[in-house]
Parts: sequence; C-alpha cells; structure tokens
Amino acid sequence: MRRIFLLSLFALMLPLSSAFSQEGRDHNFESGKSIEVFNDIYRYLDMMYVDTISPSRVVNAGITGMLNELDPYTEYYPEERQKELKELYTGKFAGVGAIIRFNQQVKNVVIDEPYKGMPADEAGLRKGDIILAIDDSSMVGKDVSYVSSRLRGNPETTMLLKYKRPSTGKTSEVRIMRRTIQNPSVPFYGMQNDSVGYLKLVDFTENSSKAVRHALVDLRQKGARKLVLDLRNNGGGSELEAVKIVNMFVNKGVTVVSNRGKLKRVNHDYQTTEEPLDTLMPVVVLVNGGSASASEIVSGALQDLDRAIILGTRTYGKGLVQMTVELPYNGNLKLTTSKYYIPSGRCIQAIDYSNGNSKYKEHIPDSLTRVFHTASGREVRDGGGIMPDVEVRPDSLPNIAFYLASSAIDSTEVLHNYVIDYIASHPTIAPARDFEISDSDYESFKSRVLASGFTYDRQSEKFMKNLEDLMKFEGYYDDAKTEFEALKNKLSHNLAKELDYHRAILKEVITSEIVTAYHYQSGAVENSLRYDKQMKEALRLMASPAEYSSLLRPKR
Repeated sequence: MRRIFLLSLFALMLPLSSAFSQEGRDHNFESGKSIEVFNDIYRYLDMMYVDTISPSRVVNAGITGMLNELDPYTEYYPEERQKELKELYTGKFAGVGAIIRFNQQVKNVVIDEPYKGMPADEAGLRKGDIILAIDDSSMVGKDVSYVSSRLRGNPETTMLLKYKRPSTGKTSEVRIMRRTIQNPSVPFYGMQNDSVGYLKLVDFTENSSKAVRHALVDLRQKGARKLVLDLRNNGGGSELEAVKIVNMFVNKGVTVVSNRGKLKRVNHDYQTTEEPLDTLMPVVVLVNGGSASASEIVSGALQDLDRAIILGTRTYGKGLVQMTVELPYNGNLKLTTSKYYIPSGRCIQAIDYSNGNSKYKEHIPDSLTRVFHTASGREVRDGGGIMPDVEVRPDSLPNIAFYLASSAIDSTEVLHNYVIDYIASHPTIAPARDFEISDSDYESFKSRVLASGFTYDRQSEKFMKNLEDLMKFEGYYDDAKTEFEALKNKLSHNLAKELDYHRAILKEVITSEIVTAYHYQSGAVENSLRYDKQMKEALRLMASPAEYSSLLRPKR
C-alpha cells in the first residue's frame, strides 16, 4: 500500500517537474530514483531490521530530514499537530489565558501573567501562584509544556486547579472553565500628546486589521493628527491583513505586494480595495530586527510609497510566502511557494536558502544588494530587510539586568520574589503611564539582591580569563604578569557598585514587572514608552514638519 502511494505521488510529480524544470528529463529521473530508493530502504527496515520499527516515527524523521534541507518555514503538520497550525493562523486557542513559567527556586510551574478578563484572571489567579494540581493530576515538578497541555483543552470544559500563593503560604482550589483565548493584536493604543497617537500591533493574525482600524478611528476622534505605528518585535502573519492595514493609509487600487513563485497559480498581486481612512496624516513606523514578514510588507510598502517614515533598526528580512497544502490522513504541509515583492519591485529576503541547508544562515552582503526607487525617487535596496529612513538604536540591556530578569538563569528568583512581595503589600499602584518604583523601593531591592547570593556571568571576567589562557599558551604571561594582575584587580567586580551604576535601567525592569501585574499587557506597553529612546525620536520628528517632509524627498 505504501509503495502504491509513493509511486502515485511520483506520477503526480512528473508533469510538474517536466513543466517547470530546466533539466526536465534528468530532474524527473533523479526524483523517481530518490523516491524508489527511499521506499526500498523503508521496506527493508520494516521487514528485516532487528527490532520492530515505528512506521510513523521513522517516516516522520525522514520527512523532517528532507525539510531541513529547505527553508525553516516549510513544515509538516501531522494530524496531531493540527491545533497548533490553526493557532498559528488564527491566534486562538482554548485555555485559561495566562503565561506560565518554571520557577527555578521552587522547582515548579507558576503563573507569570494572567491576561486581562480571561478565565485565570477572573478566577483570581495572580503572578507567582504555584500550580500544584489540575483535577486529579499533580503538577509538582512538571515542566511548562506538561502543565500547559493540561491547562488547555476544549472550550467550555472545566478544571479544578489547586495552587499555593507564596505571599501568604495559603493553598487554595478554584474551578475554572476554559474559553477560546485570542490575545489582542493591539494590546495598547493611546494619545501621546495633543496631536500624536500611538498604536502597538503585535501580530497579523485573523482580524488584526479590524483592531487597527478601530484603534485608528478612535485615535482620530480623540484628536490624533499624526500617528506612530509600532511594529517592533512583530513577527508577522497574514499577508492579507498586512495589505488591509496599508490600505488605511493609501488610495484604492494601489498594488501593495506581489507574490511570484514556480507555479502560476501562486502568483498574485494584492491591491488596496477600499477607500483609505487617511492619506495625509504623518506616520512614523517603528521597526527592529524582530519585525518580520507581514511587518516588513507594511513598513516596506509605506516606505516605497513615501507614505511613512520608517524609524528604528533594520528589520529581519523575511521575503518568503507560505501556503498550506492538505496531505493524506488529515495532515498539512506549510510550504514556501513564492517570494514577495513590495511596490518598488524589491524583495527583502535576507538569507539565501537555496544552498540546501536551512541551518546555514548567510545574509546577502550589502555589496550584493540592488538599488530600487520609491514613488518619489528615493533610493532603497533589496535583500537584508527594510533599512529604516532614520536609524535609532535602543539602549542595550546590561548583563546584570538580563540575568536578573531571566528566570531560566537566576536560580535565586530574586526579582520575581521582590515583585510578589511588592504586590502583596500594595493593593493598588499609580496609573500605568505614571508609575515608577521609588528610590527607597530600589534600595530595598538592592539589599535583597546582595543578601540572596545572586551571581551572574560577567563578560569582562570571561574575556580576562580567555586572555590569560592565551597569554600563557603563547608564552607572554610571565613577562606581563605584574601588569596583567594589576588590571585584573582593577576589574574586580563589586555587586553593590554595579547595582548602583545600572540603577536607572534596573528600575525600568522592575517597574515593568510590577506594572504588568497590575495593568496587564496594555499597561506594560504604555509605561515602557516613558523610557523609549526610539519613541522619543519619533515624537521629536513629528514635531518638526519640515524635517519629516524632507526625509520623504530624494536626496539631491
């Protein structure tokens, strides 16, 4: 039966290969030979291998190996992964609506962030609550994937969740009904001053354009005459949703993106189909290296059409398009079928996967990129993502802040424990826009860190050790030992000193953790804008109409 299926598959592939391959006959022969060899290898394994093999495991491993030779976006979803595929496109899943994580100190999964208005939030669960059991199953010591699979289920089903609140030591039980959860595509939007509106878009899942439209209309009613559209760390999603969002700012009948692949049926030009909301409002789009795919369609199209200023850092560079193909036995293949081209005619794909190994990632050198032109004649380039019109790099996070904020690294959980105790002793806090921990609060946190035994991987120590080993290996250490030891003494680390030196950024990190617990995702976004270097530059640019306009004109 398997042989018949594989030979049938080969028969279907032959006309496609001959139609689109330059080598025609040779390609068909190689395809048929490879499939026949694969089929015979499996047949002999199944018949003669010393132990009984698992057909699904062995064949799936073969499929995985085959797909690993392509780009990382082409994936096989067997029947048991269909929910995962659906969640990818819709952004919806059934569960309790909370981020969970593994706490290194208590060696257990805890609630990290309940989503506003979702079952976990309505049931009174809070940041730090330790999940002990779900129904009759113990969750003690289980990992995140295990607990997550038990929290999820069919909508309208209930579970009995047993948890312990660390601030009180009390163990409680609560019955929770699972619901369909869809995280908001627009977690926050609001006015930044009398005339500038801000809109944060985190994905391009189903109906995200409706959320953007609603927010934009509301902002205009509140007096917004300029807009900052934040696409930072937005990994993309639906191409159609991206086109609909561009359509809000450009006229009807404009080609936004064109797909071109091997088969004519996957070629498609997406045009704006509706009347825009506003074609004159100045727009600044914030992007970074986490802005990919549909985010790059929006930012790239608005740049090519001279409709917005792109500000931030270079985007990811994903210029490939996927579609799903149905497979036998309720499987699906998410398959890269084309590249997309934005209005200037450029494709911004940064990595060439045609060498046959998706693990080998070589960016197209800037010297090999080609020049294209925007509607007004400004120079833009293909390959390597979208280069911003105004490059503004964010402040980097110091090593100590990264280690304190990372639960996977800091086994003391000192930041987490501080936030939990802060929540327990503060029933309310100031509005998200205004909240900041006080200097006395920070001193309390600093004392906790010093008493906790917290350590982190200091990069200067690592480099000094590597340099010392290299000097000894090459025979220079003895001659420079005195100077080297003096330098090591000057670089000896003082944790208290480092906590003082990085006070400002660590206060931001702690503030963000606390604000999220009280004001959810929307509050965290709103609060973060107070410290946002790129946002401040966007507001400065918005306040200078002459400079804004000059950036949209070709350089003379």
